[in-house]
Amino acid sequence: MTQATTPAAKAAEAFQRLHGRAPEGVWSAPGRVNLIGEHTDYNDGYVLPFALPHRIAVAASPRADGVMTVSTMGDDGGLQDADPVVVADLVPGTVKGWAAYPGGVAWALREQGIAVTGGADLVIAGDVPAGAGLSSSHALECAVALALLGLAGVDAERPDIARWVQRSENDFVGAPTGILDQTASLCCIEAHALFYDVRSGKPEQVAFDAAASGLEVLVVDTRASHALVDGGYGARRAGCERAAGILGVPALRDVDIAELDEALVRLPEELRPLVRHVVTENERVLRTVELLRAGKLADVGPHLSASHASLRDDYRVSCLELDVAVDSAMAAGALGARMVGGGFGGSAIALVPVERHDEVERSVLAGFASRSLTRPRLFTAVPSAGAGRDR
Repeated sequence: MTQATTPAAKAAEAFQRLHGRAPEGVWSAPGRVNLIGEHTDYNDGYVLPFALPHRIAVAASPRADGVMTVSTMGDDGGLQDADPVVVADLVPGTVKGWAAYPGGVAWALREQGIAVTGGADLVIAGDVPAGAGLSSSHALECAVALALLGLAGVDAERPDIARWVQRSENDFVGAPTGILDQTASLCCIEAHALFYDVRSGKPEQVAFDAAASGLEVLVVDTRASHALVDGGYGARRAGCERAAGILGVPALRDVDIAELDEALVRLPEELRPLVRHVVTENERVLRTVELLRAGKLADVGPHLSASHASLRDDYRVSCLELDVAVDSAMAAGALGARMVGGGFGGSAIALVPVERHDEVERSVLAGFASRSLTRPRLFTAVPSAGAGRDR
């Protein structure tokens, strides 16, 4: 047998090795980078993600005894087995650790009346960096959802699947995430960014071919710890909901940029920075989309940098590693840079002229080394295809 190279091939090969038969199918879903539009999704706002080439694959076959088994491949090729679960017995709180992600998806689909209670064998392999703020958990959940739906013979609409995955994350795993990551993983297409209006559910595929403009999106995985189940993310989301209630609007999406100053004076001091970030970030997304539609990719850089300043100073979700990544990239000629994801660690992106790649990379590495920080991982992000069946 030839050595498997893609996540889908690795998952299929591992399934064959573990179960002694080929899987019925293999499905995969990508991680994502959010070009701009951070912490706006749960405020009914706008986001602009694109899918990464890095993917999580799930090789799967149905069972008839109601049991779901899950095994995941480590970097060394070895398999880690979760405790088998009875799908009909799944309720929030019954599965802990990484196994809660596939368990939660099975629970959410079952709650929708989808025939998943027969059980399944799942083997997972992937190359989305874990803990990097690139949505590895959502890639896993989306791939599991497609696998279980495929085994059940259900062809669901992608926005519906995104909502089911969000429910599994919110109510089963216990992370109060919005809808951005699931939608990006399921709905993005190659060479485009997805302009998504969270409230209306309206998507627009906006051409984003950085290489054709002599640019690239450089990702800096800071390797700083990143977890959304702890309290920082939830506290900010709760603050946004409280502010919307005080302002008498359904969500902060309803505060127009022209009304921002008036809205801020009606709020307690501690809520003003949260509202200022969300309202101005929505405006930055709209301006960035206008530039991309006009083919002015290089001009989006200042919006990226303004987004980072807002996330750092108003939303307060940056950290030393993210700030070093952004500042070092900008000092070496990046056109714009910002943290991505929920924050408190994870990754940053920089919009970089191709000819400045080496200089920017050296500057970032030197910035981390000078502060005795863990060496970051850098790679170029290319807008890629969304989730689907591989075989």
